[in-house]
Amino acid sequence: MRVAILGCGYVGLELGRRLAADHDVVGVRRSKDGVERIDAAGFSGVQADVTDADALEAVPDADAVVFAASSGGRGAEAAREVYVDGLTTAIDHFCGRADQPDRVVYTSSTGVYGDHGGDWVDESTPIEPTTPKTEVLAEAERIALERSAEYGAEGTVARYAGLYGPDRYRLSRYVDGPVTEGYLNMIHRDDAAGAVGYLLESDRARGEAMNVVDDEPVDKWAFADWLAEQCEEPEPQKRTIEDRLAAEDLSETVERRLRTSKRVSNERLRELGYEFEYPTFREGYRAAVDAYLGDGDREGE
Repeated sequence: MRVAILGCGYVGLELGRRLAADHDVVGVRRSKDGVERIDAAGFSGVQADVTDADALEAVPDADAVVFAASSGGRGAEAAREVYVDGLTTAIDHFCGRADQPDRVVYTSSTGVYGDHGGDWVDESTPIEPTTPKTEVLAEAERIALERSAEYGAEGTVARYAGLYGPDRYRLSRYVDGPVTEGYLNMIHRDDAAGAVGYLLESDRARGEAMNVVDDEPVDKWAFADWLAEQCEEPEPQKRTIEDRLAAEDLSETVERRLRTSKRVSNERLRELGYEFEYPTFREGYRAAVDAYLGDGDREGE
């Protein structure tokens, strides 16, 4: 299988590394440094902007295109440029080739579900984005599924929960506190990459949106207390959402995000046969805790 990973960053590098042993993989990054990281991960890199159709000419034909580009944490307009305009450009470009892909995978976010008051959601739950950025992500999901189909390709949407893993454990946020109430839905980087790789190699979830989240959404306060215990630190200070809103001058978007609460089910992904390397945060944070206890590395790097 020939796979092109557009926006080959935190998850894409791991996905490419895993697939490269048995498949022809190319990663695409905008910067020279990004391409060097792809080369260091053991597969081919191409320097190109995923929003530029002319630049994408340098990318070889592929059987599957994985769109994993990031807007870099910027606002809704930057997100639209990457997720909507960039994804549309990529689908039109690759699916318009004589040798077109038959699969397009778009990496989205469980944020598109919006607020469900802490209740469980799954792929049958209607999406209700509550912020301008998650509205953009929802629009991009429709493009991935519908525009791909217009070309005869099949789209898959991988809805990632909160990513963590090497370089992104952020221990200090929870060990030091204060920790605001709510639920955490998480996925380790290795499972984020592993799940997409599994869906490609097993030829599953065509035409579907799929939650990519671990087995156990967890209360933030309970998670922080567990982490503090593991790191041999005192329990951090807690605060309610109302406490935080009263103490800080937050934007309307941040307030909406704080008030968004849900628990995301991975039952469908489990049904398709994916086996998690890190089924819960307990296994996933073990390396970070060991590093913290060993040399005081607060980020578990």
